[in-house]
Amino acid sequence: MSELLVERDDNGVVTLTLNRPDRRNSMTEGMTEQWQRTMAELAKDRLARVVVVTGAGSAFCSGGDMSWLAERGTETVPDLRDRMLAFYRAWLSITKLEIPTIAAINGPAVGAGFCLALACDLVYAADDAKLLVPFTSLGLHPGMAATYLLPRAAGARLARELLLTGRTIRGDEAASRGLINQSFANQDLISEVATIATMIAGNAPVATKLTKVALNQEHPDLEAALRWESLAQPVTMASADMLEGLAANRERRRPKFTGT
Repeated sequence: MSELLVERDDNGVVTLTLNRPDRRNSMTEGMTEQWQRTMAELAKDRLARVVVVTGAGSAFCSGGDMSWLAERGTETVPDLRDRMLAFYRAWLSITKLEIPTIAAINGPAVGAGFCLALACDLVYAADDAKLLVPFTSLGLHPGMAATYLLPRAAGARLARELLLTGRTIRGDEAASRGLINQSFANQDLISEVATIATMIAGNAPVATKLTKVALNQEHPDLEAALRWESLAQPVTMASADMLEGLAANRERRRPKFTGT
């Protein structure tokens, strides 16, 4: 059985499901290898317009499968560093995709699993989903860029609280405090996220990709934003998709964007 399910629909939405429900979708070496291959394939897939990440069963992801740590022998700090760095870079390769990415947290998202969700462009969760980064309570320093992703998403105060206490925050609280975009009733999460993904997939691909690039740059000032936009907007003005968008608006119909 594949530990990572890949499903595509006719709208260009690609759904990736972490598929190890008996172990709360913990990240094994096999799953990590599948994830890396899939990211490489998606980077070249011109039909993919949005990626949705979720978990099979009742959990999103319980983090890395660290069972090997208790059994480790004489691995040195440099060896452990190389192993963990490769693991983190493999999973965080989702941040390099040009198309928008969405996390649908359907259940517990723990440690590296929560960080994977935060690495996506948009994050939605079930109201009762349990989100936590309990590294220090396990005797570990945070990993998977937790000390970068959490402050960036939640702000310094909440990030410090979650990382230093290891406490659990529910999806609805995370939404109310701005840590994630929104939370939904558990039974509605996937359909709500599907609606959002389809909406994004229906927009012009080139304009969407360039907008994601702009947002990821985090312009240092107004002038930097204007310089970028004065270059990127003319690129879209010269596209067939802009003409289609204007025509569709004029004719009061849904546009049919081709990415050209």
